[in-house]
Amino acid sequence: MSKQMSSSFNNGNIIPVITIDGPSGVGKGTLSRRLSNILGWNLLDSGIIYRILASIALDNNIDTNNEIKLIMLIPLIKIDFLRKNNRFIVLLNKKEIDKNIYTEIIGNLASKIAIFPKLRASLLRYQRKFCIWPGLVADGRDMGTIVFPNAMVKIFLYASERKREQRRLDQLQKTNFNVNFNCLLSQIRERDNRDYTRKIAPLIPSVDALMLDSTDLSENEVTNKVLTYMKQVDIPLCNI
Repeated sequence: MSKQMSSSFNNGNIIPVITIDGPSGVGKGTLSRRLSNILGWNLLDSGIIYRILASIALDNNIDTNNEIKLIMLIPLIKIDFLRKNNRFIVLLNKKEIDKNIYTEIIGNLASKIAIFPKLRASLLRYQRKFCIWPGLVADGRDMGTIVFPNAMVKIFLYASERKREQRRLDQLQKTNFNVNFNCLLSQIRERDNRDYTRKIAPLIPSVDALMLDSTDLSENEVTNKVLTYMKQVDIPLCNI
């Protein structure tokens, strides 16, 4: 299969996949949602899955160092990413998730449980189930390297540390979270270090990914650059 036509298999069909990887604050979520809207494809935000597991464990006093107990939670959750009025909502067992999922506390806890190899293997199968017709835009940290290594288009976003921190601060403040900048800075750097250095599926770009620096780019500029790149690739069922 050529690089241009590479994708993922699902029930005997070839399903086109686009992966968006990178650390927090680079614009992965915004880009993946925009592409999903433009193409009319399904969305996977893999970070939300780890956040949901971390949140459930915290709420139910489950030891987040106990990998087996965390794995036992997976069959109990059903996550859906739904497009509603030009925005995406995330449902957990048919109910919209609480905004507290997006706090840095949950984000750091999600990063900590993401180091467990058996948990990652179980979630690998879970994440691949989102690959359904007509296509998938997958947002995460190892989408192009581990989860969908044959994705037709792979994007790796990055940005300066200072810009990422400011974006994350703005994002949290928009959702009415009171955040201390120095505390946020420490949490982001701790999570970055853990994600970049973990032995299982570290945060690294795929060798065939488009590297895109979003530091000085607006959301529209990032989207347009990716769409321009995609036009150079033979994408079936693409609506751009």
